Amino acid sequence: MIPVDIVCFANFLLLAVFCMCYSYQLIYLAVPFFKKIRPHGEAVLHNYAVLISARNEERVIAHLLESIRAQDYPAHLVTTFVVADNCTDDTAAVAREHGAVVYERRDCGRTGKGYALNYLLGCIRARYGEDRFDGFFVFDADNLLSTDFISQMNRTFSDGYKIITSYRNSKNYGANWISAGYAHWFLREAKYLNHPRMALGTSCAVSGTGFVFSADILKKCGGWNFFLLTEDIEFTVHSIVCGEVIGYCPDAVLYDEQPTRFAQSWRQRKRWARGYLQVYGKYSRKLLCGIFRGSYSCFDALMSIMPALLLSVFGLSFNLAMGVLGLITNQDVMPAVISSLKSFGSSYLLMFGIGILTTVTEWKQIHTTTPKKLFYTLTFPVFMFTYIPIALSALFGKVEWKPIEHRVSVSLEELLR
Repeated sequence: MIPVDIVCFANFLLLAVFCMCYSYQLIYLAVPFFKKIRPHGEAVLHNYAVLISARNEERVIAHLLESIRAQDYPAHLVTTFVVADNCTDDTAAVAREHGAVVYERRDCGRTGKGYALNYLLGCIRARYGEDRFDGFFVFDADNLLSTDFISQMNRTFSDGYKIITSYRNSKNYGANWISAGYAHWFLREAKYLNHPRMALGTSCAVSGTGFVFSADILKKCGGWNFFLLTEDIEFTVHSIVCGEVIGYCPDAVLYDEQPTRFAQSWRQRKRWARGYLQVYGKYSRKLLCGIFRGSYSCFDALMSIMPALLLSVFGLSFNLAMGVLGLITNQDVMPAVISSLKSFGSSYLLMFGIGILTTVTEWKQIHTTTPKKLFYTLTFPVFMFTYIPIALSALFGKVEWKPIEHRVSVSLEELLR
């Protein structure tokens, strides 16, 4: 075949592979409209520890601690712990002023949230023993909680789920197209990934913050031994491989701050892209074994961590290379250009459609003006396309964990108002 023919065939083949791998998620889009999550049973009060890993978060952590203290759940059953991780500001002092039990960690050799959480859990175990708490919540310092967050999560916890994730919303959706892109993705993940999974009885996925796990899970894991660049995804996949079903509580709403600067976003998503590759390399064989044993959750998890972005990178690079080759050999490259544009257009329309659906159904949950809601629906596919060069950079560039600076210091009342 001549290069132009090869490009057209490669684009068709790439599209076919994507459809084979991810078309099942289109079914998820319909599930929330036709199948409800099973009603709760009787709730039982549990004793919880709240875990917060904070690095130079003096600007925002007070509002999180206030939202924890304002919960409608019995206060004597909630103990808040903060690990001030390699802080150079007054994070520890602010946390103590707001009633948290604070431990200060100094270890610049082992950086990352996973190491900080493992250290904090070790301190708690040494002081309180292994049986003091029934469950452990994990939050980031920039989070805010709806006043019934713990009560709602406790209802799902009482139903028997040992790991539960929540509805993740944003504090700064309307800041710019970057923060809106993040927020849109998390809203879509909650409504059209975790909600359908919960309704269908399969396993959901933990995403960064706003989740709870039981003391039994902690004992089985022997501590928080998840230190890859995306420790939340590693924890999710490890749990699914071990046969755990992760639950989802749509009524427990968490708000967090999204990056607004592209350089910061690039660095964070580059870490995520490398982290997904790490998880894929460590767990893909175990997930495949689970699939052959009949586990749908293992299949879903494998599709979620598969390097789909790398396929996109490969497709783009291949198209460019063949286009250059076609020009050098004096061939008509317009059919190849048209084929590439069709693939790009199809991808844009698919993400735009998902974006519209998310905007319409989650309209009341998006805290910004109507013009911004509409405009950032248009820019959502653009945000997603920026993952392609980021994934390429993650393959070859240096990747390390660095803290994300948080600046949006608002209370829950100010946000909702």
